[in-house]
Amino acid sequence: MKALLLSEYSKLDVTDDMPRPTPESGEVLISIAACGICGSDVHGYDGSSGRRIPPLVMGHEASGKVAGVGEGVRQFAVGDRVTFDSTVYCGECEYCRVGEVNLCDQRQVVGVSCGDYRRHGAFAEYVVVPERIVYRLPDELAFAEAAMLEAVSVGLHAVREGGLKGGETALVIGAGMIGLLTLQAARAGGCSRVFVADIDRSRLDLARNMGADEVIQISRTGGSGQALEAEVQRLTKGKGVDVVFEAVGRSETVAGAIDSVRKGGTVVLIGNITPEVKLPLQKVVSRQIRLQGTAASSGEYPQAIELMRTGAIRVGPLITAVAPLEDGPEWFERLHRGEPNLMKVVLTPTAGELAS
Repeated sequence: MKALLLSEYSKLDVTDDMPRPTPESGEVLISIAACGICGSDVHGYDGSSGRRIPPLVMGHEASGKVAGVGEGVRQFAVGDRVTFDSTVYCGECEYCRVGEVNLCDQRQVVGVSCGDYRRHGAFAEYVVVPERIVYRLPDELAFAEAAMLEAVSVGLHAVREGGLKGGETALVIGAGMIGLLTLQAARAGGCSRVFVADIDRSRLDLARNMGADEVIQISRTGGSGQALEAEVQRLTKGKGVDVVFEAVGRSETVAGAIDSVRKGGTVVLIGNITPEVKLPLQKVVSRQIRLQGTAASSGEYPQAIELMRTGAIRVGPLITAVAPLEDGPEWFERLHRGEPNLMKVVLTPTAGELAS
């Protein structure tokens, strides 16, 4: 089958001789119609994440049609329009039994190779995944948009971990893909006002288009944290926001989140671009701030599908380009260079499928 292979770091090859996978018992073979390039794939491309060790077919944000089923599969049949969770969980460990599948003791991720395991992903014509992580798609969702469901589920999970009760004022730091989806998820979760902060004016314009009540531009260096705190204090009449969703993962943005939240408020940590951050511990302790980590998603796919189907969460404006798999190396390089105004790029291993 055709696939986009990370043959070595910073080198992607379009190959026609990858073995086509065969579904075993309990597995589903999916013909991939669309697969989005995630930021984690870009970090895997250059080797900086350590979780995409070549040779590997990356890609975990995908949709397509069932092309075959293994023994015992009952919920899906050939031709069904589907998507799948990026997390392959065992379904049997202590965490899985209580529904915390993102914390599974045997957790693997589609399109990841980290030394402990290698699982080829969806930048290919076909991929095999367990039936338990597959979800049926409504006809209203085009394949390219359905490839965004994984990212939407991440935003929804972050909002769930924020413990919203309704009526909160929220701040999202980082207007990248996850930040903009978290903005919409926070709206759907009952927030009365949502502010978005970022260094990029074009992304802030997009945030406003996606429903942000106020946008705050911060500088890359020199007092950006103080400027953010001052603006949040102005917007909240000196109180601070009830919850901050930090979607970057740097020391300065985590500190800005802590400075912007009210006493007794919650900071949800989504971004993890750096492995360690400097924490203003005394502010956290003396102001009784809750720091809540959030990893991937855990059962939010049905909610994500419904919110996208009804238009409560929009992903169309976030898709920069839909391109054939053969153009993948060029798009990866452009994303890696940080070309301005690029958001989500979706590759189509079987382009003809997108029409149906």
